[in-house]
Amino acid sequence: MKKNTQIAWASLAVALAAVGCASVPSVAELNQLTDAVVKASFRDQGAVKVDRITATDETNRACSAADVAGQPLNEKTAKAIEEMNLKAIKWPSNGQFIGDWKEGEKIAQSGRGLTWTDKEGSANGGNCYNCHQISKEEISFGTIGPSLYNYGKIRGVTDPKSPASQAIVTYTWGKIWNSKAYNACSNMPRAGHMGILNETQVRHLVGLLLDPKSPVNQ
Repeated sequence: MKKNTQIAWASLAVALAAVGCASVPSVAELNQLTDAVVKASFRDQGAVKVDRITATDETNRACSAADVAGQPLNEKTAKAIEEMNLKAIKWPSNGQFIGDWKEGEKIAQSGRGLTWTDKEGSANGGNCYNCHQISKEEISFGTIGPSLYNYGKIRGVTDPKSPASQAIVTYTWGKIWNSKAYNACSNMPRAGHMGILNETQVRHLVGLLLDPKSPVNQ
């Protein structure tokens, strides 16, 4: 174990020992010590950087605090977080929301990427089936998220490019890009916002969900 790791753990032990003989360490103090332990114990390697663990934003901090407290965010805070994340959504630079559903299916099926063995800059998968049912052909899927089978069909999207469908098209892009714009503490990854998927990949996933020819809508 590296020396600085030992020091960090020793500091944490001292702070915890104080619980029995003095005042309880504050949340801020414990967070600071935890950050020190993480930074001392992990290193950048390949595509994986330490800041994936240590870098948090206001949204993550608020949702984590609510989770620790065992209480949902109050309505005012939740709304403020959603508005902040909605403003952070990057909409398609070329105005095209709909991509190739066949490419979208490949992305949805793939769980590769963001590990230390992956080359930096290589494309990541969306791993969508880990949480959702998407097509009836897939026999293995998670249930953390709702079923997305017939996603576009249920919403009446017969032509994703029609004006009548634009609200659903826009929402679908936004939800994939930054789910917390619509649900402050959503368990769904902020795929575009966090750099998990790029703009082209998000476009293909929107196509998978909304194209009438996609197996999702058959």
